Amino acid sequence: MRRKERKQEDIKSFKRLLGYLKPHRSEFIVSIILMTFVVIVELVPPLFMAKVLELLKNSNAVGTMNKILLYLGVFILSLVVSIIIHYKQTILLQEIGQKIVFRIRLEVFEHIEKLSIDQLNKEPVGKLVTRVMNDPDSISEMFTSIVINLIRSIIMMIIILIILFFISIKLTLITLIIMPIILIVSYVFRKISRKSYQKIRNEISALNAFLSENLSGMKITQIFNQEDVKREEFRIRSYELERGFQKEILIYAIFRPLIYLITMAGNIAILYFGGLQVIDMILSYAILYAFNDLVDRFFNPIQQIAEEFNNLQNAYSSADKIFGILDLEPTIKELDDAIELKEFSGHVEFKNVWFYYLEDEWVLKDVSFEVKPGETFAFVGSTGSGKTTILSLIVRNYEIQKGEILIDGININKITRDSLRRHIGQMLQDVFLFNESILYNISLGNEEITRNEVIEAANYTGANTFIDRLPDRYDHLVLERGNNFSSGQRQLISFARAIVYKPSLLILDEATANIDSESEEIIQASLNKIMSSQTMLIVAHRLSTIQHSDKIVVLNKGEIMEMGNHHELLNKKGWYYNLYMIQFKEDKEGKNNE
Repeated sequence: MRRKERKQEDIKSFKRLLGYLKPHRSEFIVSIILMTFVVIVELVPPLFMAKVLELLKNSNAVGTMNKILLYLGVFILSLVVSIIIHYKQTILLQEIGQKIVFRIRLEVFEHIEKLSIDQLNKEPVGKLVTRVMNDPDSISEMFTSIVINLIRSIIMMIIILIILFFISIKLTLITLIIMPIILIVSYVFRKISRKSYQKIRNEISALNAFLSENLSGMKITQIFNQEDVKREEFRIRSYELERGFQKEILIYAIFRPLIYLITMAGNIAILYFGGLQVIDMILSYAILYAFNDLVDRFFNPIQQIAEEFNNLQNAYSSADKIFGILDLEPTIKELDDAIELKEFSGHVEFKNVWFYYLEDEWVLKDVSFEVKPGETFAFVGSTGSGKTTILSLIVRNYEIQKGEILIDGININKITRDSLRRHIGQMLQDVFLFNESILYNISLGNEEITRNEVIEAANYTGANTFIDRLPDRYDHLVLERGNNFSSGQRQLISFARAIVYKPSLLILDEATANIDSESEEIIQASLNKIMSSQTMLIVAHRLSTIQHSDKIVVLNKGEIMEMGNHHELLNKKGWYYNLYMIQFKEDKEGKNNE
């Protein structure tokens, strides 16, 4: 990005960031006023010492000591007040910073929740974690430290400059000659350090993504003995991050001594020309001492401003990443006049639906079918035929490109996504369980669902058969991803989760594909009860589990090849018949082998 564009982006980011400060602007202004008082008190010591030296030179002993004690008393009092004010200012700023961090984190998390499934699949989990956790801290630091230090440094420089001009215009002008050199060095430092920091942030984000993925997949790594490979990958990524930090350290190691060298040259110049004025009795030694001390204090903020500008760029970098997520528009958008679906009879209709994940690579081609209230529809076909995609479209995980999906005769695009999903229960093959109690995993923390309702759902689905044997029953803690339960037990918890919300439409996507026969029997018994009372859509690999469905839809490469009940399709001796015979043969051979 060119310099001009980068500058425009920084200005745009800064204005946007100020929006987070707006609700706290009165507290921020108060903190700046308090800070100004603290700065003034910090400039008292050199003036106090100059006054004491003058008194020691020109006054009698008794009078001198009384005046020194008086000045000392005022000085100590001002220091105590300054410490109290500085404490209040720090607390005030930190409170503002934490409120801003809270707001940004909440805003980012809420926005991530609104993103579509396809968008979340493209973003590494570690990257999103960094956006929610690390980047808001950088923005908080901008308001609590960076900006306030910049303002503090500028105020201090202005006050010191005014005092220096009052003391000696000639010496002040000599001091200002050094300013352009410091500004040039600071500009070069800021430019180089920004690139270094951006690299570090990118490496941290990449490392977080790598860790998130590999810690989740550690079981696979260990099964295939790939620990050495992953360790080497982690070493390389960590080394790149280490190099980034080393480069940043080197930049600071060069910058600080260079600035110190320039300021020391300034001090030497002041002492030389000031010494000549002392010899010529234009200045007193005490005033020269105070002037030199103030010059030191004048150069320190310049160095700090350079470093804070670099930190400000770091905050901009974090802000850009956060705004990149916040500006990511969900691919699934609700119409302004979208309606709330109060009731849902379970009537679903696909009319000439076309859909693709990648442009022109159609997953569904002109698919049409109608599911009437209370019917059980099953979808079968080879992998990639579009079975799961149909179920995903019904809950609006994706938008179709052509055609129409109707829910109780209403176009699905005209229904709010939340109200639609409120009436649909899903039981998927890949069950995700949270590191919480069984009670939480069934209710998902919904306070409107009572403990008794959770127990009823577990009893209805048969999940109680193993929950009641646990020491803490429904308060039993589920380990991450449910690793302390079998696949069948996880699926039963998922089944209870789907039922407790009392859905009008129940979706099962290969729900019994990878579970033990005992759990499958429990689930199948529950499904038989449900079939007579509500609409069900099932994707199943085992044809034996869908024989009692009202309709079976056979898909191949996104097209409907056949549709009918189990007996009708067998009599046709077409696609379904062939699938059935292949599976029947496999089951028979499996039993013979046993």
